[in-house]
Amino acid sequence: MLVLATSVANAQTTQIPLQAKLVLRPLTPGEISTYKLPAGTETSPGMMNIGLGQPAYMEIEMNSAVPAADISGVTWTLTMKPGGSTAAITDSPLVPGMPVFEPSDQPLFQVAGRALLRPDLEGVYEVTAVVTTTSNGTATITQSVFGAKYVGISACSKCHSGGPDMLNKVSTWSQTAHANIFKNNISGVGETTYPATCYSCHTVGYDLNTKAQNGGFDKVAAQLGWTPPATLSPANWDNLPDALKNVANIQCENCHGPGSLHAGSGGTPFAVTVPDTTGACQQCHDAPTHHVKGTEWKSSMHAVTTSVPAGNAACVGCHTENGFIARTRGTTALDLTYNPINCQTCHEPHGQTTPSTAAHLVRTMETVKLADGTLVADGGTGALCMQCHQSRQNAQTYAASTAGSAHFGPHDGPQADMLEGANGFTYGKNIPSSAHQYMVPNTCVGCHMQATATTDPAFLKAGGHTFKPSFTPAGSTTPVELVAACQTCHGSDIATFNFPLFDYDGDGTIDGVQTEVQHLLDQLSTMLPPVGQPKTALNIDATWTQPQLEAAYNWLFVTNDGSKGVHNTAYAVGLLKTSIKDLGGK
Repeated sequence: MLVLATSVANAQTTQIPLQAKLVLRPLTPGEISTYKLPAGTETSPGMMNIGLGQPAYMEIEMNSAVPAADISGVTWTLTMKPGGSTAAITDSPLVPGMPVFEPSDQPLFQVAGRALLRPDLEGVYEVTAVVTTTSNGTATITQSVFGAKYVGISACSKCHSGGPDMLNKVSTWSQTAHANIFKNNISGVGETTYPATCYSCHTVGYDLNTKAQNGGFDKVAAQLGWTPPATLSPANWDNLPDALKNVANIQCENCHGPGSLHAGSGGTPFAVTVPDTTGACQQCHDAPTHHVKGTEWKSSMHAVTTSVPAGNAACVGCHTENGFIARTRGTTALDLTYNPINCQTCHEPHGQTTPSTAAHLVRTMETVKLADGTLVADGGTGALCMQCHQSRQNAQTYAASTAGSAHFGPHDGPQADMLEGANGFTYGKNIPSSAHQYMVPNTCVGCHMQATATTDPAFLKAGGHTFKPSFTPAGSTTPVELVAACQTCHGSDIATFNFPLFDYDGDGTIDGVQTEVQHLLDQLSTMLPPVGQPKTALNIDATWTQPQLEAAYNWLFVTNDGSKGVHNTAYAVGLLKTSIKDLGGK
């Protein structure tokens, strides 16, 4: 998705500042099904370089502060196109009920208008849209679109095989599952059937629409008279014509768009897309019921993570996609703009991971260092999560010396510290810890990314790339919890995270562990200002004493962890009981 600057006319009469952008909107298989779009509607990654004859779904997005009824309309003009082109702007097949694409944009922007362009010749197309409102003036936006053909891996390899990592992409990509999926499937590796309906995602430029004359796999196959084999065997790949091998598998152009202008110009950067949104991935991975990683992600908090830290170099390393990528590369974040935690944030698609053997193209599984110096070397794929989900403070020095304020306490997500039984304020005591850090495969991932069957009520709502261990169905107050990971150690009769173990709070009743921890949180909160009142939040200021702040740190540490003791019951209970005792409680 590429956004160009907005110019606003009639500024003197504008009551609400217009924020409009012209977006090349992605379209996914899941959306085509959900919104019942016409048969034959093509998916799109939403890139500025478009295959000849393929759709560029253009969309004007207006800030939601402008009343929808105030938007009078959008005038579209194709102000430039290659000589001899007969391309024209036409109506979009996208229906009015479809929201803007990215979940993080949906609360902020509304659709003001849509249109469709199919480039028919290689070259540059310039589209201008004028948005008119009744009482808030007009906005004029211009967007360039590049019509191009697919050239295949042979062209990409000429420049991207060798040299520094920034250029040397093909050698590492060639070892990924993407690079071999068509080859393996057509050869019968792990498959007994391989329908041609899979080719649209597993090859380059595959589009059966007759308007698409883009040099893609299906067009080359038609020229050569090649048809899919009836049976799967290694000979199928061996006998595949070189021209088809050149556009087989999931390649550079699947994610970066057709590259004929880019390659033909000697590598002009603006003639190819470097995606930083989810369209490139969602064009295939939002396709329920089998390809659902992207569908799940849309239900996650990562998809709508707060934009408040954007612009702050100290925060973007965890709160934005480009900032996190820069951080894992050991470089200073230069791009301070907001982008949610999306596919490319956590996965390095070219196979340039650290270490190079990282599973699932997880961007990094390096040893994690917590703020108190604790090193986590065995986090598995969960080590990626721990890069950000930690307290960011050394509790022993911070809690004992920092003055009270509204910002006092650990960072909002200290889950890595809690799981590892580290970096709470211990008062010099040896606080016990549970075995979850050792027993759960891949730590965070082992519980939060459990697989759910298509028949499971939690399907697409918990587990997988939702990263949620539970969800509450509409109309219910009882959560559905993914306890399968718990059952491997705690027994098959476990039906909830809140199962009973011990009377941790000393009230004579053995409640569930989460209830017990909540009781301890309540006990501790009544001992903090204003004393005597249980609290769900702390209003910390400069009047708090250091003992109160030390106890408050642990209250915030356990509260912000969010699991109410499930991540590490022994450590959460130990910190709370020690804090209660230090303030004079039993």
